[in-house]
Amino acid sequence: MLEHRYGPQVHILDDAYLLSLIARLASPETGTEVVPTLVANAYQRMMQEVLAREFPTTRTRNVTRMTAAEPNANYEGTVMCRRTKLALCAVIRAGILPAQVCYQTAAAVLPPENVRLDFLNMSREVDAANRVTGVRLDGTKIGGPVAGAVLVVPDPMGATGGTISRVVDVYSQLAGGPPQKVIAVHLMATPEAVQRITSMHPDVVLYIARLDRGLSPTHVLATPPGTHPALERGLTESQYIVPGAGGLGELLTNSWI
Repeated sequence: MLEHRYGPQVHILDDAYLLSLIARLASPETGTEVVPTLVANAYQRMMQEVLAREFPTTRTRNVTRMTAAEPNANYEGTVMCRRTKLALCAVIRAGILPAQVCYQTAAAVLPPENVRLDFLNMSREVDAANRVTGVRLDGTKIGGPVAGAVLVVPDPMGATGGTISRVVDVYSQLAGGPPQKVIAVHLMATPEAVQRITSMHPDVVLYIARLDRGLSPTHVLATPPGTHPALERGLTESQYIVPGAGGLGELLTNSWI
């Protein structure tokens, strides 16, 4: 993990494989036909990290294929808790593919009946100068209560933090109560997003593959992230990430056609 000053709920991965994927993803030489594969590979790796670090575990004693020949061939040790439910939230549209990949990754180690995929249709609200002023919720497809469940929100571009804040608000108001834990998973995030989420929702756990603060002064970039929070910047006036990758939702769907 990368050293930072944002607090214990924030995890910035220092992973050469992920950083290489994101560098290729952001390159203008990378065509839209390759982008979904890069995003899928990145989120499979991140979801494995999230599950291993954040999901409840339990002790187990399982037989193996060798047990028929050797009675002592049992595995005794730690596994992920198969009783805890996992809800994944796909935020349309950049979050659809990441959420699907996370769903498949989780279903490989958790009971299918305890893993579900929800959908929230949200879009940016902007003013006349194209500055983001809020997040509009246009529709939901939520499978049911989340009390006692772990909620994972794969949001590739953590620009302002508005999306995660809105998701937390939606799930907190469900009948039965809020989830036991909320985890936001970003490929890229800005200091502005991190500061907003940690101040408004201090219980949310953040996993970030790359922190983008490219508009910060040189002396700030020479210090660990979060050392000079008032001087850190990663957003343009129109709320796009620098260095960023451009509009990832458009790249994933080739929406210029």
